[in-house]
Amino acid sequence: MTLSVDIRHRLSAFSLEASFTSEGGVTALFGRSGSGKTSIVRIIAGLIRPDHGRVSLDDTVLADTDNKIFVPRHRRRFGYVFQEARLFPHLSVRQNLNYGRWFAPRGDRNESFDGVVDLLGIGALLDRRPAKLSGGEKQRVAIGRALLSSPRLLLMDEPLAALDEARKAEILPYLERLRDETKIPIIYVSHSIAEVARLANRVVVMRDGKVETIGAAVDIFSQLSGPLATDRREAGVLLEGRVESMDDRHHLTVVALKTAKLFVPGQAAAVGKTVRVHIPARDVMLATARPEGLSALNILDGEVLGIGTATDGTTEVRVDCGGDIVSARITQFSAERMGLRIGLPIHAVIKTVALEH
Repeated sequence: MTLSVDIRHRLSAFSLEASFTSEGGVTALFGRSGSGKTSIVRIIAGLIRPDHGRVSLDDTVLADTDNKIFVPRHRRRFGYVFQEARLFPHLSVRQNLNYGRWFAPRGDRNESFDGVVDLLGIGALLDRRPAKLSGGEKQRVAIGRALLSSPRLLLMDEPLAALDEARKAEILPYLERLRDETKIPIIYVSHSIAEVARLANRVVVMRDGKVETIGAAVDIFSQLSGPLATDRREAGVLLEGRVESMDDRHHLTVVALKTAKLFVPGQAAAVGKTVRVHIPARDVMLATARPEGLSALNILDGEVLGIGTATDGTTEVRVDCGGDIVSARITQFSAERMGLRIGLPIHAVIKTVALEH
């Protein structure tokens, strides 16, 4: 199923111009707050009529200003999950879920009630009212309600933004299951690199109402000069690997990359499953000699692939670790003192706690 968006729309702060396609899986609209992400989702949903352009889903034209076509939002059959769960407080979880099912055509109910409940792990919550749920539980119920409407497309607008880190960690595995076990294409809006890096197949980077770049998540989040350059705290690389084994005693997961292995805290996924690891550049140290006696478990051997100097006195160093590229941010003084140059053998020391899977 292919969503095509090619629109122009005037907002109060800037002009929105976006053109992209989404061909299933999770397509993330990523960028800072105010970059136009939510406005695009509202245009896709039919909550805003674009000033100019076209929106279509496969052969169905949803909006076409040239031909004066505009399909009302209630006829688009899209599920919409907001930042707040927006559950009915006077209804139980079961009743909230069944409310979503009421919108699904009888002959086109693709998701079973029990299947959705199992997918989202909300079986124990069915008789509770929303007031008795945590923030993460409310969002899982909201997602379930959207799924039971049998949507052709699921729109998720900052669904984790209102949650604390513990609740985000609680709900992310369910979003991964949603991505992997259903065939519903998802448009996911977020300004969080960690969320998008973990969930998205494809990323559309927005800046000031314009599409800055489009690509696979692994490629987008490994660009030193790309969208991460403005978010120094989370800037880094995204690597893909396979879960090789579990160390239950030490609560570690061993992830095999192209040639190296990483120790990741916790149990990332089942053995054999492909996972992503986000490594912030700020959490990578470099050494010209292999260090010993460190608490850091991940020391990757490689060679300097690229060096870029910023105006604030820092240097971004790309290290090729057997085909896996790791980025480190160090001071320009350190780079000069170490005599860094392209091709120099180097060791990348990664803090285990910096890895996100």
